[in-house]
Amino acid sequence: MPKAIELYDTTLRDGTQGEHINLSVQDKLLITEKLDEFGMDYIEGGWPSSNPKDEEFFLKVRNLPLTHSKLCSFGSTARSLQNIENDPNLQGLLQSETPVITIFGKTWKAHTVKGLGISEEENAELIYRSVSFLCSHGREVFFDAEHFFDGYKDDPEFALRMLRSAAEAGASRLVLCDTNGGSLPGEVSEIVRSVRENTGRPVGIHSHNDGDLAVANSLAAITAGATHIHGTINGIGERCGNANLISIIANIMLKMDGRFNFVEHLTQLTSLSKFVYEILNMPPDGKAPFVGKSAFAHKGGIHVSAVMKESSLYEHIDPKLVGNRQRVLVSELAGQSNIRYKAQELGIVLPEKGELLKTIVHNIKELEHKGYQFDGAEASFELILHRELGNFAPYFEVLETKVYIESSKASKNVDQAVLKVSVGKEIEHIAADGDGPVNALDKALRKALIRFYPQIKTIRLVDYKVRVLEEKRGTSAKVRVLIETGDGKETWGTVGVSTNIIEASLQALSDSMNYHLFRVKASVPDRQEALQE
Repeated sequence: MPKAIELYDTTLRDGTQGEHINLSVQDKLLITEKLDEFGMDYIEGGWPSSNPKDEEFFLKVRNLPLTHSKLCSFGSTARSLQNIENDPNLQGLLQSETPVITIFGKTWKAHTVKGLGISEEENAELIYRSVSFLCSHGREVFFDAEHFFDGYKDDPEFALRMLRSAAEAGASRLVLCDTNGGSLPGEVSEIVRSVRENTGRPVGIHSHNDGDLAVANSLAAITAGATHIHGTINGIGERCGNANLISIIANIMLKMDGRFNFVEHLTQLTSLSKFVYEILNMPPDGKAPFVGKSAFAHKGGIHVSAVMKESSLYEHIDPKLVGNRQRVLVSELAGQSNIRYKAQELGIVLPEKGELLKTIVHNIKELEHKGYQFDGAEASFELILHRELGNFAPYFEVLETKVYIESSKASKNVDQAVLKVSVGKEIEHIAADGDGPVNALDKALRKALIRFYPQIKTIRLVDYKVRVLEEKRGTSAKVRVLIETGDGKETWGTVGVSTNIIEASLQALSDSMNYHLFRVKASVPDRQEALQE
């Protein structure tokens, strides 16, 4: 496998077509930054002419300074041969201003004749002119051959002719799509080899998981000579999902001696998987290969004894290679290495040995047991470490909280938060109205602190998510609140957990404020300083 494999992530587009998957514009921007940091070659942002959200995303993403990734917009070939230049879909793709455009076209004869109602010649011309038009505007164009494997099995010459039309028009990648997800690895290998022999263009693979073979089919395509691979983080996507890039990347690097352009180490793989789950407000898949909590979990008797002596006897790889860890369920390991690793990521030096490190590990484990999760809430995690190391003390304390909710059919709903907050030797008693109880809390806390800490003027609540942790307990269940806050330059996540959603929200809000003040090195005013304000 001499050439580097290109990674093309479609989490933000094809992934969002899955049931219960929904991403805000801010969510998509956060994931884009994470994918770029990880080292994806291409990030497909969405279909710009299909909905306002994607149009807004393509406007805002221009401000992200991407280091590794090229952004792609996605759409179809023109609808009519008579209107190529003014086709709204093609115009929307150009207006997205992405350096790469991916368009799909029909390569299954049945779809062409029955779906579009056009001839073979007209479909080939539609593909050619659509690709050529986009290339003429200086864009690199990838061609997604929709339903290619079904089309090839039905009529190989028709399917290959459509690919040749795209290639002759200037498409730099020919991506073979197993759109229905029903192909087998042997079929994929044979067809990929045939395409390589007949087109002279780099070949890509885009697999769906309807036969639970998306990863296997993707790897089969790579073995047969494909050099460009599509997928989503955690395999999310419509119906049964897309090919899971997490598993594909690990298998190629660790099992196939393959390489990528920017991904050199896999230690971020587990955190990437968890980060996307958290942004999606979904629980991580504990049984996910490589990165799941149970992927390297061992329980009981001879098995555990053997693992403790030589882990390779029961583990196909060293879990540290993918940022995961071994777990012995009958005697849970302390997890010092994971916490130390996260601390190093944040630039925090922890003691090598001693009681302090044990205390930190114990406290983090206790919080996790209570429902706290710090993937996606690294600001809260960082504050805990600094507090334990003696580097941080809260800049304020919320002494009392009251929230009033008034709802009436005859009048506008009113939500009010009343807080008593101590700052240094001062106590502020503040009330604020808001659009919902959390907004009221946010406004009241800002109102109480702004006199002491004008630095908080620049920060804004960007996102708010709630997850029920004990669903069977109904309305008495614990909830985890994840808040994303930004200052116009960067964002940070904080977390709160309680059986009371207001209390959990206040915890996350307080951490958010404290993190910003700690980062800008604000000082706690004493009573005299406060009186002089």
